[in-house]
Amino acid sequence: MRADRLVSLVLLLRQHGRLSATALARELEVSTRTVLRDIDALSAAGVPVYAERGRHGGFALLPGFQTELTGLNHDEALALLVAGSRRGAQAFGLGSALTSAMRKVVDALPESCRETAAGAAQRLLIDPETDLLARRLVAEEVPDAVVAEVRRAVFAGRKLRIHYAAADETPKWRTVDPIGLVTVRGQGYLLATRSGADRTYRLSRILAAEVLAEPAQRPDRVDLDRAWQERSTRFRTGGDQVTVLVRLNPARRDELVGTALAVLAEEADADGWLRLEVTFQDSRHAVWALWQLAANAEALAPQWLRTSLRNRAAAVATYCGMSH
Repeated sequence: MRADRLVSLVLLLRQHGRLSATALARELEVSTRTVLRDIDALSAAGVPVYAERGRHGGFALLPGFQTELTGLNHDEALALLVAGSRRGAQAFGLGSALTSAMRKVVDALPESCRETAAGAAQRLLIDPETDLLARRLVAEEVPDAVVAEVRRAVFAGRKLRIHYAAADETPKWRTVDPIGLVTVRGQGYLLATRSGADRTYRLSRILAAEVLAEPAQRPDRVDLDRAWQERSTRFRTGGDQVTVLVRLNPARRDELVGTALAVLAEEADADGWLRLEVTFQDSRHAVWALWQLAANAEALAPQWLRTSLRNRAAAVATYCGMSH
């Protein structure tokens, strides 16, 4: 880990010319004390790094210094392969590896096109955190130690023991055969089998993970895209689906449609609002989806949905009143 950090420190100085200890610490996600120790280690190893004093001072390399320390390690190469979505790399615990790998890629570019490429990259924004309606896409937090252990089991083809907290259930330990990892809108999933049956686990709900020595029972090759499509279809068509009637502010239509399984009917009311008949996976899904829309949606039917939303609103109001 320290060797990779020393390489990253050298590459940062090569690419930026001069950086303060504070800036280096921020880029490397370490303390300034660690940066100073790394600078001493580089100097002792013969790397010509020097300090410039003053208000705009910092650390820099002697002009013309070249390095061959740009080889990618395994995680950095893997991060580049999933870099089509930066959030995908983050969901799989490869965010820091992607940052490190990209420094090496930039450093390996001929100097003549390095600045051109950097300038062009500033003109492109892929998969931003918010859309045009200012809705924030929140990536789920997964401890690095957990996702690293899950990755190791997937790549090594070993059985995996996970402490999993399913919705509305007490966390339980279970042993699974991992098949692959999928990320969707910043949320990571583990595709696996358990006792031969297909299972899908959200990474954010895995509290702990342990790779076992026993080989996983799984095919040698897998089409993850097809497997994900099949599981998505089963999810949409299975379970206790419910159909509800909703009055909706048209500005929030895409949000509702995006979370519903299907829109069965739609018409406009006289006041411009929409009246939609939509299907959800189950009652809990329906309550959650409409609650997110607050005053921009009104449940018209069935009655149990109106009652659930009213009870939830009353509970929130009571809590707020007590807190004041």
